[in-house]
Amino acid sequence: MSPGPTHPSVVVVVGGGLGGTATAVRLLGSARAPVEVQIWERRPELRSAGPAYHREGNPWNHIFNIQAGRMSLFREDTFDFIRWANTEADRTGWPAEWREQEFLEHSPAPRRIFQDYLEQRLERARRDAAPGVVLTEVHGRIDDLVPDDTGVRVSGRAFPPGSAAGEERTLRADYVVLATGLELRTPAYAARVRDHPAYLREPYTRRGVRTLENLPSGARVLIVGSVLSAYDTTTLLLRRGHTGDIYLTSGSGSSLRAYPEQHAHEVIELPAPAFADADFASRSRFLEAVGREWRTACARARASHPDLPEAIVSERVAKAWEPHTPAVLSHLATPLLRSLLQEFSTAVATLRVGAMRQAVSPVDDAVASGEQVHRLVGTVEDIRPASGDGLVVRLVHRDGQTREMACDLVVDSFGRQPDYTKAGSPLWRNLLAAGTAVPHERTGRGLEVDEYGHPVRRDGTPAHRVALVGCLREGDEIIRNGRSGAFSLNLAAIKNHSLSVVVDILDALEEPRTAAGPGVEQVREALFARPGTPAGDLALRARDLEIRRLSVQGRGDRETLSADLAACIDSLALRPWPPGATRPLLTVAIRREALQALCDVSVTPKDLTGILGLEPVI
Repeated sequence: MSPGPTHPSVVVVVGGGLGGTATAVRLLGSARAPVEVQIWERRPELRSAGPAYHREGNPWNHIFNIQAGRMSLFREDTFDFIRWANTEADRTGWPAEWREQEFLEHSPAPRRIFQDYLEQRLERARRDAAPGVVLTEVHGRIDDLVPDDTGVRVSGRAFPPGSAAGEERTLRADYVVLATGLELRTPAYAARVRDHPAYLREPYTRRGVRTLENLPSGARVLIVGSVLSAYDTTTLLLRRGHTGDIYLTSGSGSSLRAYPEQHAHEVIELPAPAFADADFASRSRFLEAVGREWRTACARARASHPDLPEAIVSERVAKAWEPHTPAVLSHLATPLLRSLLQEFSTAVATLRVGAMRQAVSPVDDAVASGEQVHRLVGTVEDIRPASGDGLVVRLVHRDGQTREMACDLVVDSFGRQPDYTKAGSPLWRNLLAAGTAVPHERTGRGLEVDEYGHPVRRDGTPAHRVALVGCLREGDEIIRNGRSGAFSLNLAAIKNHSLSVVVDILDALEEPRTAAGPGVEQVREALFARPGTPAGDLALRARDLEIRRLSVQGRGDRETLSADLAACIDSLALRPWPPGATRPLLTVAIRREALQALCDVSVTPKDLTGILGLEPVI
């Protein structure tokens, strides 16, 4: 490691939800030189959770849509969440149905406990950090960033206890991580009712939950959306004895698939879809070709895996297609691509991911009965105040027919704003106006980033001392990695984002001249091109040590691995191969090779632990 500055480096993490917490946990555990990690969060109730997981917005009946065994914060430690839930969690105050639960790989689990898990993992990372590596949590917001080649000028407003107006703050950071999460939008159809008490656009808030819990049992409810959020809202109402009609409305009419009881994530191999005869300029012909290839792929999956439950065939095929998706999308004109994403995103999401039966059955059973819960296929065109306390919703059905419905409450599950030109926060207005960030050109979803997650400026250059995590990279996940549906912005993507950003931070802080200069990729390619030779085997050992160092949680184990890794790199530096490979170049090249191995999405996290020799322990 090159000699560092005499004062600690400063890394500012903007956003203390899932993405910000995951990144801070990784950084606190991996940094060896003194660094202050500042987490700025403007909504304290969302700290270490975000909207999807915080306690105040998630009653006990809101469960993860996936199994407890897939909720670990660490991709290389598959069962960390299960171990925490079974052996570390304080179950005081848990309801009886969960208090005695032993969580297994395939178990359901309540979402609200994820905030406890993240808080405790952050505290463990703070406690076990190397000397001089410290955590500071700030209640405040960041309003602007001005990056340069050596750092970032950060300005915002902090809200110390007892200060309602807040205090302006300006500081110099060595690196900034933007993990601001979902931006809220007000759809055009709700412009007249955005502040109306009968319009609920944030169901995962204290106000949202109280509104639903205090709703008269006979109220007529229309939910805009028909999948995850809509199921949560409907389940909450049904479990509280709601007797009024509930309508789930979406343009696609999509619904969730229920996972089999012992469902496990798996990757299967299928031939690349053959689109040689597809007309990429014609929407109808392209969709016809996709449909034909999809049916063929599903048939192959069933034939090659006869024990595969029908409910997960589409998930397996969608995952198998991911490596081939970027090449297919590259042939589509941008207007056509955007229109397809707009029309089919929800449908694709339901093909790619299902949900626990416990989350799906209450709603599906109620819909099947035809008595109280109804699906409507149509687009909401307008919502206006009714003459009384409720609202009137105008729907346009697929056949063009319109329908108006009087409702006591409208719950909007489409409250996310993927277009950052329409984001309301001062930070994004300032960054876009200055050209420090630009919207994702191909999809209009999220922002342009390079392969390391740095925002791409208006002039096409990356801002090297800034990185994005989470849904801000949605468009890039679609185009670069073929990630579809919720997998373009969910926990699985955040795990990889946080790790890759931390590796970039370590490179920038520990070896700034080497990481920013030429030669790293050439050395990395040469270093790992000779397996079976003494130099090649030594390089692989160094990579494996770095993998374990980035993965292990205890300080003592990390220090031992760091010493072994340093000795290994010293030995490599004495060899004539690769030519010109200095110790700093070797350090960065080995770390990036370790990162690639840890972020390999061609295998499941459970399989990854075996491939890397990181034995999973429940």
